[in-house]
Amino acid sequence: MAERFIGLMSGTSLDAIDVAIVEFETHYPKLIASHTQTLPSELRDTLLSLNRSRAGEIKRMAIADVQWAEHAAKAVNHLLSESKIPASDISAIGSHGQTIRHAPDNDTPYTLQIGDPNTLAELTGITTVADFRRRDLAAGGQGAPLMPSFHNAMLRVNDETRVVLNIGGMANITTLPADPDEPVIGFDTGPGNVMMDAYIQTHSRKAYDEGGQWAASGKVHAELLKRLLRDKFFKLSPPKSTGRELFNLRWLERRLKRLDKRVIKKNVQATLCELSAVSISEAIQQYAGEATSIIVCGGGVHNTALMFRLQCLLEHQQVRSSEDYGIDPDAMEAIGFAWLAQQTLAIKPGNLPSVTGATHPVVLGGIYPGTVLG
Repeated sequence: MAERFIGLMSGTSLDAIDVAIVEFETHYPKLIASHTQTLPSELRDTLLSLNRSRAGEIKRMAIADVQWAEHAAKAVNHLLSESKIPASDISAIGSHGQTIRHAPDNDTPYTLQIGDPNTLAELTGITTVADFRRRDLAAGGQGAPLMPSFHNAMLRVNDETRVVLNIGGMANITTLPADPDEPVIGFDTGPGNVMMDAYIQTHSRKAYDEGGQWAASGKVHAELLKRLLRDKFFKLSPPKSTGRELFNLRWLERRLKRLDKRVIKKNVQATLCELSAVSISEAIQQYAGEATSIIVCGGGVHNTALMFRLQCLLEHQQVRSSEDYGIDPDAMEAIGFAWLAQQTLAIKPGNLPSVTGATHPVVLGGIYPGTVLG
């Protein structure tokens, strides 16, 4: 009998919570329904402020922890109601939560995702699996990225080497070698949408650069691009992961100030788009140059300017949306966390040590029983 799970994903872009109801009957997941719930601006501002140390942050974090879960529960219950699916039909919710700090390379490594699973389980009545990253970190890994395990299970084939490219706030790649004996490699390449989103939000009332139109209207500033690409993160070997702790507007402003002349805003945006394209393409060429297909998911798939530049830079490889492979690019990560919840309930590993750097495979996440029996 088919099992149904719900996946919840709220990424670095902090724009919304993605909800997906997924059915697992065969190897391949079937997306039953999905919903995207915009985060309230006040909650979003609080979450952004928690990315750096400020007075009163423990109280603000504790409140945001519950508020995010309340908002996620509302999104889950809405989708179940719209789909006419009873909560008792859902085996579990897999909730990524919202990352507010990620420092796997600290002397004492840590990562923190909020979104209280107790509240989620109570308000939905559904068993909730959450806190996926810290067990991998405890086993010596980066705690990220986690999607390569899902990509490996769903999209690996033995007749071609593929790369799955997720362009969310941060961009990450998963290499899926055709040779079954070759290990999967996955890591964050650097900014995906995060810098472009932050810059346009600062200089206009827009949440993001729709289609990359503003970036396409400008010209790449060669010296600024060179300075941005000098960041040591781009030279690190995997496993590696990153977040807003590094790539943020302060990081950009420091480099802009070192230039001799002011750069007009549309050219800064064009350069930020090129930064994402170049850092992604260089990572693919270095670690998966033999790949023939680049399968793109995440919000960046809708940025026409970025997708165009990626295809230009990866001229010998085919850059296509994951939709062409049967998986909604906007729901890929939510579907992935539904799959991870299934792995956890089955007491199966959810990480790939070749990706995260963990010393061994581990079962991820904690289980918070629901009130609905089914």
